[in-house]
Formats: sequence, C-alpha cells, structure tokens
Amino acid sequence: MPRTALTGSRIRERRTMLGLKQADLARIAGISPSYLNLIEHNRRRIAGKLLGTIAQALSVDLSLLTQGAEAEHLAQLTEAAASLPDTNAEVDRIDEFIGRFPGWAGLVVGQQRRIAGLEQRVAGLADRLAHDPFLSASLHEVLSKVSAIQSTASILEETEDLDLVWQKRFHRNLHADSQKLAEGAASLVDYLETEGEPDLGMVSPQEELEASLNRTGFHVAALERALPDSIDRIIAHDPRLKSDAGKDRARAYLEQYRRDATQMPLAAFSDAAAAARYDPAVLSHRFGTDVLAVFRRLASLPEVAGVGRIGLVICDGAGALTLRKATELMPLPRFGAACALWPLYQAMSRPMAPVRAALEHAGRPGQPFLSYAISHPSYPGGFSGPAVFEAAMLILPPGLVEPDATVGVPQLVGTSCRVCPAVDCPARREPSVLSEGFDTR
Repeated sequence: MPRTALTGSRIRERRTMLGLKQADLARIAGISPSYLNLIEHNRRRIAGKLLGTIAQALSVDLSLLTQGAEAEHLAQLTEAAASLPDTNAEVDRIDEFIGRFPGWAGLVVGQQRRIAGLEQRVAGLADRLAHDPFLSASLHEVLSKVSAIQSTASILEETEDLDLVWQKRFHRNLHADSQKLAEGAASLVDYLETEGEPDLGMVSPQEELEASLNRTGFHVAALERALPDSIDRIIAHDPRLKSDAGKDRARAYLEQYRRDATQMPLAAFSDAAAAARYDPAVLSHRFGTDVLAVFRRLASLPEVAGVGRIGLVICDGAGALTLRKATELMPLPRFGAACALWPLYQAMSRPMAPVRAALEHAGRPGQPFLSYAISHPSYPGGFSGPAVFEAAMLILPPGLVEPDATVGVPQLVGTSCRVCPAVDCPARREPSVLSEGFDTR
C-alpha cells in the first residue's frame, strides 16, 4: 500500500488523539460522517481543499497527513524485516502498521537501532579478541600471574615443614604477584570498556589518525582555506594524536589533503561530483588528476544530513588496511583480514582496471549500495625498483547514488569471516562467532 493511501489512517489517528468525535470532524469538513468513515478506513481518496480543511481542523501540517512522519521508520522496519527473512514479516503492509500503530512502530525502530549498535559493538569486540596483539599479551600476562600464585599457594599448602625464611619469601611473592594480577586485570577491564564507537581504544598510529579524521567525517575545513599554519595547529590541538608516529602520519595525510583541495576546490568539486553522479573516472578527467585522489576528495566532502557518509578503505599490496573511513553501510574490521569478496581485493588482482559493483552487507540485507575500487603501482625506489601497490575502495550511500541495473545483482559481502552471518560463503576462511546466519545462495 503506498504511503499516500494511508492518509485516512493518519486522520483517524490524529482525531482520536485529540478526542474529537467523527461526527464533529465531519461537520467541520462539510461532509457526512459515513463518508468520513470511509476516508478514515482508506476506502476513499482525499486531496485538495477537503484535505486542507481537515488538516486545519486537526491542527496538523498537511504534509503529515499525506506523507506521514514515518519515512525513517519505514526504512528501519524494512531493514529489520530483511535481517530476519525467516519471520515472513508482511513487508507490503509496513505502511499500514506505521499508520495505525505509530507508537509500536517507534518501539520496533528503536529496538532495531539498538540491535544494530550492539551488533557493531560485538563485531568490534570479537575482532579484538581474535586479533588484538595488546589484548593477547595482556591475557597472557594475567594467566601467567594466576599460574604463579597457584604454584606458590600449592607449595605453602603441601609442604608441612617449610622453613620460616622460605615461608616469608613465598608470602612476599604471593603479595607481589596478587598485586600485579589486580593491576593487570583492572587495566584489562579498562581497555575492554573503553567508551566510543567505533574506536574501542587506540593502540597504533594508524588508529590515532583514523580517530582524528572520523571525528569530522574526513573533512578538514581549515585546509580548504589553505592557511599556512593550519596543519601544525590541527595536530597540536587534537588530543587523539598522542604519539610522535601518529602525528607524523597525520602530517603526511593532511599535506596530501591540502594538495587535493588545491587541485579540486571544494565548491567546484562538489558541483561537478553531483553532476557526474559521483563517478570517479569522470571527475578524474574533469580535474586532471588520478582516480585515487578523487576517491580521497569524495571521502572528504562534508556529510549531507540524512544521506549517510561516503566510506573509504585503502589497503597495501599485502591486503592490510592502511586507512578506513567509517560508514554505517559496512562496518570495517579493526584487526585482521577483511572480507575476501570486497571489490578492493578484486581491484588488487588487476592493477589499473577499475571495478564498479553493487554490494549488500550480510548483516544488513536488502540495502544495496554502490562501490568503486581501483589499484595502482608506484615506484618510490626508482624505475628499476620494486612496484609498491595500493588499492582503494569507495563506498557511496544510496542517498547519493542508487545502484542501477548496469552494475548487476548486488554482491553479498561481510566485514570479516569471524563476524559474518552469511552461511555457505565460498570465500569463508573460519567459522563465524554469530551462530545464526542465512544462506547466500
């Protein structure tokens, strides 16, 4: 049922909320109560002057009766239904559900948002448990202290004629080891409970840079004006850039950002991107620069409210992710390998050949989005030196560009095998920690 067909349901909902009788509203509108009853049950269309009169009588904006305030609810409920296809939810009646029970619809939407947030948190923690070197070392240290305490306690318990001097020595060891265990456990808990999505704490210079850039959606307004001391000021005043290595990486990226901004001025580039439907090849030709620079520039555009942010992932020749711009369309792994089905890795297998594909994330089925990827070599050691490859993948939200038939059927991808709910995936490397999944066939 189209949303405009639910105008009657919204009229009935508003009238009931105001405590207005059907006969009274019919009298104000100049129609019979029986005709209003047909309208309220969506059996008669309503528009024009009559609709305006009823909207005025109900003290509500006309658009709220014709379109409703449920556009976001509609998208969220559709996503919830797609994530659990076995429930056979009546997707074709979502509009009716929203129109008749807006409170319950809001409750389900709120739960869906919470589930999505918790899934992202679980994915981050699972990724950390599997690959975080700091966590692995900390757990090893905790277990070592537990073993030492257990061994010392066993000696004290089982040795009846232990010399007093040795007893005191073992007691001192017990005290020291238990104190270190308590400190290590407290530190580990603090680390695991670090607030913030998606950072979960920073342990490398790369993460310091990404945390700094994701805070503003990779848009650095100060560098759009080409102020000479902007980079130094940005680095000095950003608390996320703590280590010297993190500051060095930030400086290199921000200098590159300034070069991109100079070559592709924000206003002209934004207009050209919209006109070209955000096609990186068209923009590369328009501004006379390489496609990877266009990827970076698109990722630096200010985020449009309600559209979602453009995502960006860059990897080196070994497949390790070297830069990640967070996107709600596809959570990105913090540690370990990403999904082998990403166009990013397809591009790596054929340098300089562009890859364009429609994707769906396994955790959010039914929400296709467009992706571009490309790989290219550089020769920092000179013409006779080794080729150093880098690949990049751009993720465009459907609010900017809807995938069309020219890109084919959307490819189902995940974040990483460890937290991917898809089953029977031909590229799976290890079992998922998510016990429930769905067939990708």
